[in-house]
Amino acid sequence: MKTFFPSDSCKEPLLNSINPQSWLQVERGKLTKLPPESPSSIESLIKVPDPPILPFYKPVDYVQVLAEIHEELESCPQTEWSNLYLLQYQVFKGLGEAKLMRRSLRSAWLKASTVYEKLVFGAWLKYEKQGEEIISDLLLSCGKCTKDFGYIDIASEFPVHETPSFVTNDTFFLRSNVSFRIGDEKITCDRRKIAGLSAPFHAMLNGCFTESSSDDVNLSGNNISPLGMRAISEFSKTGRLGELPSSLLLEILVFANIFCCGTLKDACDKKLASLVSSRQDAVELTEFALEQNSPVLAASCLKVFLYELPDSLNDEQVVELLTSLDAQQRSTMVGPASFSLYSLLAEVSMNSDPTSEKSVLFSKQLIDCAVTARQKMVSLHQLGCIRLFRKEYDEAEKLFEAALSEGHVYSVVGLARLSQINGNNKDSSYEKITSIISSHTTPLGWMFQERSLYCDGDQKWGELERATELDPTLTYPYMYRAASLMRKRDFESALLEINRVLGFKLALECLELRFCFYLAIEDYQSAICDVQAILTLSPDYRIFDGRVAASQLRVLVREHVENWTTADCWLQLYDRWSLVDDIGSLSVIYQMLESDAAKGVLYFRQSLLLLRLNCPEAAMKSLQLARQHASSEPERLVYEGWILYDTGHCEEGLRKAEESINLQRSFEAFFLKAYALADSSQDPSCSSTVVSLLEEALKCPSDRLRKGQALNNLGSVYVDCGNLDAAADCYINALKIRHTRAHQGLARVHFLRHDKSAAHAEMTKLIEKARNNASAYEKRSEYGDRELTKTDLEMVTRLDPLRVYPYRYRAAVLMDNHKEKEAVEELSKAIAFKADLHLLHLRAAFHEHIGDVIGALRDCRAALSVDPNHQEMLELHSRVNSQEP
Repeated sequence: MKTFFPSDSCKEPLLNSINPQSWLQVERGKLTKLPPESPSSIESLIKVPDPPILPFYKPVDYVQVLAEIHEELESCPQTEWSNLYLLQYQVFKGLGEAKLMRRSLRSAWLKASTVYEKLVFGAWLKYEKQGEEIISDLLLSCGKCTKDFGYIDIASEFPVHETPSFVTNDTFFLRSNVSFRIGDEKITCDRRKIAGLSAPFHAMLNGCFTESSSDDVNLSGNNISPLGMRAISEFSKTGRLGELPSSLLLEILVFANIFCCGTLKDACDKKLASLVSSRQDAVELTEFALEQNSPVLAASCLKVFLYELPDSLNDEQVVELLTSLDAQQRSTMVGPASFSLYSLLAEVSMNSDPTSEKSVLFSKQLIDCAVTARQKMVSLHQLGCIRLFRKEYDEAEKLFEAALSEGHVYSVVGLARLSQINGNNKDSSYEKITSIISSHTTPLGWMFQERSLYCDGDQKWGELERATELDPTLTYPYMYRAASLMRKRDFESALLEINRVLGFKLALECLELRFCFYLAIEDYQSAICDVQAILTLSPDYRIFDGRVAASQLRVLVREHVENWTTADCWLQLYDRWSLVDDIGSLSVIYQMLESDAAKGVLYFRQSLLLLRLNCPEAAMKSLQLARQHASSEPERLVYEGWILYDTGHCEEGLRKAEESINLQRSFEAFFLKAYALADSSQDPSCSSTVVSLLEEALKCPSDRLRKGQALNNLGSVYVDCGNLDAAADCYINALKIRHTRAHQGLARVHFLRHDKSAAHAEMTKLIEKARNNASAYEKRSEYGDRELTKTDLEMVTRLDPLRVYPYRYRAAVLMDNHKEKEAVEELSKAIAFKADLHLLHLRAAFHEHIGDVIGALRDCRAALSVDPNHQEMLELHSRVNSQEP
């Protein structure tokens, strides 16, 4: 889910210095050409805002924190597990690791020790899985049920209140009945049964009170009606409450509290809880539940609010209830899970609007619930960011200082920004960050990025170069350098710089900046490409600091480009797909979706591209749209099969493919079945089945883009079977229809034929053709000598610093050359910005090799936080753990 966190420089929008007349013309639906020699026109389009301050937990050494969490999980009582998994979630959130975040939430839910934790984390997982309801429906259509995270039978999770036992004086029970007078009515009850309800009743009817020797007891004035007393009498005999209206149950519950009737109160509590069926019911009953200290009813009301997230937070009554609880009321409603609850509510609110009043109120509650130092850091920093976004600077400063004093170093960023906002010169902010850098032996990229904001010229450039060196995933340094080059009218270098980051990270803000570059140099064809890619990823995206809808600008830019026919679009798609130009292909598909072309097929192609661009959530949305727009039942079944396969339900995906084939033989159905079977079966004999399925697919009608992929896959199966001649034929045929990636398969064939030179040459052809070629350089590195390999892998790291193999290879070479320190440093460079299991595993092994048991154990524990079931990691951890002094 994309959340907008405004930066301090929002007060200087991207378009704020544009020529007023030009701006008015844009507003009126016209796009004026920018004078090519007008620096002010270029300046108006390329203002880069300061990087936002993220309201997340960002420890300086996340590896150490993950290791400590894992160590605590090994030794602490189960009651602490969910809180530790929540902290793990917050670490991964600060790292931007979405998959690991969800896995930590799932662990918190699975390991929950109380009904409250099950409720909160179940609701959180349900919230995270919004839009994925279709998967449950599809699994149900395959006869497989999925567990609903949101469902929990709260009443059954609470212990049954035991009936109290008392020492009785039988002389008082010679008279078996007692009448309770309420107003003008008398309700006759079983004396012994009523006395058994509670200690007060027992004392009244079996003690030294006047009532003990009386057959007529006046209960008027105790807020119980005759009808209510009859229900209590019946309960005293049967232990059950009948079908009573909620108003009467509320009356009985109050009475049970007054007379300390535990079993009666418990029964009322659970009966009322069963009647909560709507948000309005929950709103009306919550206050009563809290007043009467009724945990089952309170938790049941909370369940409704959480089950309806995020919509329930648009209800002012719900927000008022949840933000006004004191410690005792929180304990009644959510037991020991208060911090977890307000972590969820604050996150949902901030995802909607981080500057809203409810974001403030939920975060204040979060601070009140914080117990440990880490919880305090998270909550204080978060509210500090919200206050800063709202321009409440004095409050923000206090919160950032408090977070920093608790140990959250990243909060210094907020203090530095505030120092400048409050009118101090840049030196004060610069010194704050310098102090942090000098106090850490391994500074991080964000520290230099932040310090760059408080210097100019070559010094600023140097700081940003250092930031990129330490953390190449930070987008601001690329954007600033590209914008600076653009201002100097070095258009080529500016585009090369912004393309560096877009080559491995499809960041919308970077696409927007490149779009502005293309507008400035009047390359409208490239501009339309980028704005259409932006709209594919975020249909409601707004450009120029939110002033103009991207869709509106697209309409204006289209006036300056040639209109393509459907045939033109297919040719363009074919060309760009062949060039491995994924962003360009996305743009063409976006344009084609406006035509009368079959939309199901186009959305499916869109999903394939988005997966290649590492946008899994967007890819799943496109796949769901493909299903929605399928032109036939067999086509719909194929898309359903891919939805199931992509979410880990391979067997059900295969079943959908078979259903589609039974209705109509098609390329996509055979391809899906072959793909899923090849990926899921461990039986080597299934290769022949996969071959026959792909051959059947190739006999069916399809376009060359998909047939090229099928030939490529068929070649891979032949290689695995050792049939190199057949594999080579497949790859060559794929290349004839411009399936460029087949060069990689053909290179593998050459290598297996012991011709490394031909393999290297084949990969060179792919590098020359492909727009995105980091993976091609990485593959070519396998076919060269050591120096060529080193050169190729250095290029891979420049093109895509998130690919981990080059770091591992270089570290292994250094280790072989007995340069242990340098080997560890090589891995540490990547680990600093990427929580990768393989990097941590190798560094742990290096630490073990050089006798650094503490370092090895730390990396083992952090790696097991990333993947707790990795067998080799578990074995290494066990071995190292036995060596710990």
